[in-house]
Amino acid sequence: MAPDQVPAHPLEAAAIDRQSDSAPLPAPASLEALLAELPEDLATQVFTHSSWSERRGASYDRLAFLGDSVLALAVTSHLYPRLEADRFGAGRLTKIRAQAVSGASCRAVAERLRVTERLAAAAPAELAHGATGMLKTERVLASVIEAVIGACFLHVGYERTAAAVVEAFTPEIEQALENPVDFKSALQELLAQRGEIVSYNVTEESGPPHDRIFEVAASVDGRVIGTGNGRSKKLAEQQAARRAVETLQEA
Repeated sequence: MAPDQVPAHPLEAAAIDRQSDSAPLPAPASLEALLAELPEDLATQVFTHSSWSERRGASYDRLAFLGDSVLALAVTSHLYPRLEADRFGAGRLTKIRAQAVSGASCRAVAERLRVTERLAAAAPAELAHGATGMLKTERVLASVIEAVIGACFLHVGYERTAAAVVEAFTPEIEQALENPVDFKSALQELLAQRGEIVSYNVTEESGPPHDRIFEVAASVDGRVIGTGNGRSKKLAEQQAARRAVETLQEA
């Protein structure tokens, strides 16, 4: 590798051999357009719930795992050069990204892409009626959007997928920038309606003293309702609160 050559991001390894180094990238496409380009096997997997197949590998779970990382990287790469370093440190950037790619944000994108209707059409006939409620939950819709992103990454590579992701999540990114959410306050308000109180506990610390990672659990009456991690206890608590809010809103 030449001294000034920048290595490809590890996530691109699965797709980089599909792209020519000299070929120009196609014009940016929407996430919906990339979804329409998927080969049949990937398109089928994207809309297959794990309970609909005897083979776990045939469901969207693994694609969602991949898509979650691609989504985070795409939004991070969009935010980093856009926001001033003096005003937006790592902690603030992390909060903005967490809100922009949260389950609620993924659900909003899924609704714009009519994911519920696509899932209903893909459901086995004998399960279609009973699956209606499940297909509308935030967890399922968010997972499918992540699976769409993962499948697009495998098919067309990181650059085109990232551009489509940023375009699809633009309303959620702008909302996170203009109206950042304090998830700890949001969780406290939700629990107050139930007469419950949340507590936060550090469950694990790792890394050297100058670069610690904190694992935090948010609990109610000894029951863990959300976990998070971060480079400070406050950041880890925000992550745990965000996951707790998403769980409670889904219930």
